[in-house]
Amino acid sequence: MSYRHIKIPESGQKITVSNDQLQVPDNPILGFVEGDGIGPDINRAAMRIWDATVEKAYGGRRKVHWAELYLGEKAGEMYEGDYFPAETLDAIRDLIVAIKGPLTTPVGGGFRSLNVSLRQELDLYACVRPLTYIEGVPSPMKKPEDIDIVIFRENTEDVYCGIEFKSGSPENKKLAKFLREEMGVDFFEDAGLGIKPISAFGSRRLIRKAIQYAIDHNRTSVTLVHKGNIMKFTEGAFRNWGYELAREEFADATITEDDLWSKYDGQMPEGKVLIKDRIADITFQLMLLRPAEFDVLATTNLNGDYLSDALAAEVGGMGIAPGANMADHMAVFEATHGTAPKYANQNKVNPSSLMFSGAMMFDYIGWGEVSARITAAFKKTVGEGIVTYDFARQMEGATEVSTSGFADALIERL
Repeated sequence: MSYRHIKIPESGQKITVSNDQLQVPDNPILGFVEGDGIGPDINRAAMRIWDATVEKAYGGRRKVHWAELYLGEKAGEMYEGDYFPAETLDAIRDLIVAIKGPLTTPVGGGFRSLNVSLRQELDLYACVRPLTYIEGVPSPMKKPEDIDIVIFRENTEDVYCGIEFKSGSPENKKLAKFLREEMGVDFFEDAGLGIKPISAFGSRRLIRKAIQYAIDHNRTSVTLVHKGNIMKFTEGAFRNWGYELAREEFADATITEDDLWSKYDGQMPEGKVLIKDRIADITFQLMLLRPAEFDVLATTNLNGDYLSDALAAEVGGMGIAPGANMADHMAVFEATHGTAPKYANQNKVNPSSLMFSGAMMFDYIGWGEVSARITAAFKKTVGEGIVTYDFARQMEGATEVSTSGFADALIERL
């Protein structure tokens, strides 16, 4: 496949899929998007860490060949104002695995969120966010070590799917007329209108991925998080489809909370994953009071967005929170924070969110030694008080370093 601006390294090999499994060569080509704002700073630091760790782990037997892809402001400069060039989407489909920095998203106007567009165009239906406390990281929690949770957030439906009609627009008036006259519903005049689709197909594939992850990684439970007490036919249906899926496809590996108490007197049988559900607002409360009760969460789009960021705050903040957007095989890993333009080109911010998203990417392609070494070196570095400004202001006696300085310190401790 030929591209206008993207250059695929000739020295590497592409990842493929065979028998429903990723086939990863020892010299894979991985795509990366530098990102906007602080993106270039954290990308440079993270790539140095990844490459150094791969070399340390495999002694030259394995090496990543990076292909730069373009989205956001850099793409706009190269593609005559097109922030979302089609050839980048084609390249991600071709390479299967990629990672990206933060991208500019305007509030209340301008172009649509590039992150949302990317998820929908590539059908990256699962946003996966592992949230685990690492010793030494400053946290507002009394017992942050109780938090070891992986969130599976549905990525393509709910209110984020972008079906909105501006107040006063002809489309808005047409829809409002239909809703009032044909469906018998009432709401204030001149209301902006949005549609919240949640389907059996979208819900089941997300929940299937969450349950399979729990089985594969010896996790104890999957909690279906919803607001079905109010939105019975969307969020309530998400819950019901989740239980149906568990019964139909994972009957031998799962048990419901009702069966746990009625048949086993509350004692978990060995080798089973508990399927339970919780109302979204109660879940937020329990994440502060009893987070150890949760393991894997499967949730709708908006609830998952809120929960992911709230839990990130409990284990150290968005500056270290990793994440990925996944389809059945294709995956785009990402820094989970924004572009922070006021810090752009200052070599100041924490690169750990992107760094840990990369570690997550290496786990995904089967190079777990890379992830383990990065995490161990991070613990050593932070344990010695060598941190960027966001942690330094919360720690006594810390040595504050730059973005690149943190990369230097971590690489020394690999």
